[in-house]
Amino acid sequence: MIQLGPLALRWYGFLIALGVLIGSNWTLHEAKKRGLDTDKLLDMTLWLVIAGLIGARLVYVLTSPSAYFGPGGNPLSAFAIWQGGGSIHGGILGIFIAVWIYSRIYNLNMWSYLDVLTPVGALGVIGGRIGNFMNGSDTTGRVTGWPVGFTWPEPGTQTFGAVGRFIFGENLWANAPQVVVNGQPAYGPVHLTQGYGVVIGIILIFILLWAFRRSRAPGFVWWQFVLWYSVLRSVLEETFRNNPLSWNLYLSEGIDAPGIGVLTLTQLVSIPLILVSVYMLLTLNPDAPDKRDTLSRKARGR
Repeated sequence: MIQLGPLALRWYGFLIALGVLIGSNWTLHEAKKRGLDTDKLLDMTLWLVIAGLIGARLVYVLTSPSAYFGPGGNPLSAFAIWQGGGSIHGGILGIFIAVWIYSRIYNLNMWSYLDVLTPVGALGVIGGRIGNFMNGSDTTGRVTGWPVGFTWPEPGTQTFGAVGRFIFGENLWANAPQVVVNGQPAYGPVHLTQGYGVVIGIILIFILLWAFRRSRAPGFVWWQFVLWYSVLRSVLEETFRNNPLSWNLYLSEGIDAPGIGVLTLTQLVSIPLILVSVYMLLTLNPDAPDKRDTLSRKARGR
């Protein structure tokens, strides 16, 4: 984490914010190309941030209730968002609801605005997963015997020489995760699921580049994002992540095993999201323009 006086800023939050900032420039660029009202887009930004934070925290708490409401838990810490803990799916849901409400109030095409917000999501995924890696103990993978296994340095190991210590702090690995298998500490290589998450974000960027060129039909880019984020995360990340299984279909982990487990709660949630996304994309005509955006553009003399 980054220590600024009494304030401890976690890498996760800092790098997500950086990703959102970079993604916002792409969002504004696409909004202008599509004739959307960029003033309205900027006006809703604060509400989107608030809704995203609330959604991310709420879903995280609901899916990890024992830490807050179980034995020894502190219910009030559920509101301590600065301590870390958030769900990307929850953040997406919060933003979706905020855009829906805002669009209803100002008579905007909700799908067109959701389309141009997707770059923020893709770059936020990349920043978040790099931040998870910097925090050390976030989103760890299962123990694996595969060659891709990553062995975390011992906690307290110094970082990358003088330059690294200046940038990252004295002990980047102070929070190196303790891997647990069947309730017992395990020592050995693990899947670097934070890195897998970064790869997912990069793939999403290429998908969005294609989708923006492919169609201006409202909702096309948004549902492509939801579809492929759900598929990629379920397959490339959650399969190897050290999460409890909500439905134990298959589990094999250890230094002589692949380090695979299905199905986690995230994978179960992704199934209806994938089905809804496919249905919505099948009902869309990708060659249809957004008539409301065209009229809006003409009204502004563009």
